[in-house]
Amino acid sequence: MSGVRRGTAARWWSQDEKGVVTCGLCFRGCHIPEGAAGVCGVRFNVKGKLVSPWLGRFVSCAVDPIEKKPLSHWRAGSFIYSLGSVGCTMDCPFCQNHTIARPDRHVFRSFGSVPFLPPEALVREVRELGLESVAFTYNEPTLQAEYVLEAAPLLREAGIALVLVTNGALSPAAARDLLPWVDAANIDLKAFTPEGYRRLGGDLEAVKATITAWVQGGVHVELTNLVVPKLTDDRESFAAMVDWIAALSPDIPLHISRYFPRRDHREPPTDIGLLHDFAAVARGRLAHVHLGNV
Repeated sequence: MSGVRRGTAARWWSQDEKGVVTCGLCFRGCHIPEGAAGVCGVRFNVKGKLVSPWLGRFVSCAVDPIEKKPLSHWRAGSFIYSLGSVGCTMDCPFCQNHTIARPDRHVFRSFGSVPFLPPEALVREVRELGLESVAFTYNEPTLQAEYVLEAAPLLREAGIALVLVTNGALSPAAARDLLPWVDAANIDLKAFTPEGYRRLGGDLEAVKATITAWVQGGVHVELTNLVVPKLTDDRESFAAMVDWIAALSPDIPLHISRYFPRRDHREPPTDIGLLHDFAAVARGRLAHVHLGNV
């Protein structure tokens, strides 16, 4: 893992005879020529090798209530150390953290100005704060997957739980490798049609596969659905999503969240009445339904 400690080594990739790298972290499988980056902005082809220089480099950190993740049925009332970096595997027009998830292009190559946080130092920081859990969040945390896999054994040995707040748009291999180390996750289930996910730069089946694998693998999973006017507010699709969740497990908590204008999407905030209607539908099938941002 020495490459991760230098903040560069990437995993889940291959190279063809022309030196083009194929990244295998998320559903997209970017084909990256020499000197270029994948869609996420933080994984580069350097001399025929996939490197990710933002590994272990974080631009945002805070101590948050666990309910802010949101997690309402895991260590309720506790606080968690939260870390965020740069980049995302999706491209939602309403992203509230777009300044780090989808920053100006030059920011992606400014990693040298951000210090590397050794996994051992992360453990010390969490312990010194008197906390018992750490969340990778704010931007897409699975872009830190290699770092997470190195830090996870040290965190577990110290009795510190690991949380991911993620879009879930992983490759099966990456989802499988992370699963044993993730104690809890909030996964955004942003839409429930292939077309809806394509408009957000994502893939519905990839997200469903991650949710299924992690729930069945014993991770505590809670889901968030942000109801965005004219993008993800279709009643029929929402009902189908609830049916799918209930078939997987009616005990999976669902957070139905209110949208506010952000980034490029300027529709007015989600109608409160619609949120309550959606909550009523969900409560007909699910045991734990919560409204957020209301």
